[in-house]
Amino acid sequence: MKRKKILVTGGAGYIGSHVVRQLGEAGEDVVVLDNLSTGFEAAVTAGELYIGDTGDAALLERLFDNHDIETVMHFAAHTIVPESVANPLKYYRNNTASSRTLLEAAATHDVKHVVFSSTAAVYGIPPDGTASEATRTKPINPYGTSKLMTEWMLRDLEIAGGPSYTALRYFNVAGCDPGGRIGQSTPKATLLVKVACEAAVGRRPNVKVFGNDYPTPDGTGVRDYIHVEDLATAHLDSLGYLRKGGKSATLNVGYGHGYSVREVLRAVEEELGEPLNIVDEPRRAGDPPVLVAAADKIRKVVGWSPQFDDLHAIVSSSLAWERKIANQDPDAYWPT
Repeated sequence: MKRKKILVTGGAGYIGSHVVRQLGEAGEDVVVLDNLSTGFEAAVTAGELYIGDTGDAALLERLFDNHDIETVMHFAAHTIVPESVANPLKYYRNNTASSRTLLEAAATHDVKHVVFSSTAAVYGIPPDGTASEATRTKPINPYGTSKLMTEWMLRDLEIAGGPSYTALRYFNVAGCDPGGRIGQSTPKATLLVKVACEAAVGRRPNVKVFGNDYPTPDGTGVRDYIHVEDLATAHLDSLGYLRKGGKSATLNVGYGHGYSVREVLRAVEEELGEPLNIVDEPRRAGDPPVLVAAADKIRKVVGWSPQFDDLHAIVSSSLAWERKIANQDPDAYWPT
């Protein structure tokens, strides 16, 4: 009898690879699907890697036929907010239409559970800057809308007899594997901690601050930064919850407090021991002033207990990985 497996789409990417590593350490059988457009084969530390697109129906059919897949963890997506504003159809094609193809294959092959990588961008700009799961969804960019549409598909598919699911609405993921085995090597990254650490090791000439006139204490945007290791653990906790018969749930994943852009950059400077070259730029389209999670529900529902709620832990793990890349350490990987 074939052992039940977990399909991880986008499992060679930043967040997906950390989840794959934790799944492997937990003794799970993993199958990874990634087109390697932003991911890396070297980042896949467990399971079998298939190279291809999530929207490739023929490939999915072969994959589901060859493996007895119990659960799909779905990360594959485009994630850059300004790009989604400039090229919305790219996001609807990959994040929404391809997700529909994946869910159709999953339903056809009786997949039991889906853990979906959603985003806090579904909330748009909450009136007080804090979003709970009950906050009205009102995305202000196509990235957020493309993810919300997949949440709707999951909801409606379950009502029609499809898999149970958790939709995890991430806030600002940052940091790298504390053991230094894998990290964030995304080409042309836009996430603040990654960009600042690239500048810290000389891989960028400066750090750009997009907007210094927001209605916040120091004028820069405030976000809830969550360590990728805790985010990965939230996926495994969600899977355990669903396997025990837990009801489908939409859950915020964040720490419940925020840091401004300036505070993050100061933390990088403290870890580095010298100042960064910081350049102020106008606001970017689609960026809310403040976005922080109300994240009590995930602790109560799935028993998530984060271990790395510390800005300096986030920054130090990111900086260690960037130093590996800057030194061309053979244990690291990066775009060529």
